Amino acid sequence: MAYKISDACIGCGACASECPVEAIADAGGVFAIDADKCIDCGSCANACPVGAPQQA
Repeated sequence: MAYKISDACIGCGACASECPVEAIADAGGVFAIDADKCIDCGSCANACPVGAPQQA
């Protein structure tokens, strides 16, 4: 099950830099995860200061 970034995202980019498969991209000031690329590793959730990435 892929991760999804919630509305809590503050657009810092910490999650994107930690993603090993580059599944996270800027979506206009906040970030979004491409579910087809996500490998459900949790690296994004561990890096996020506000807990925005959550398992969908």
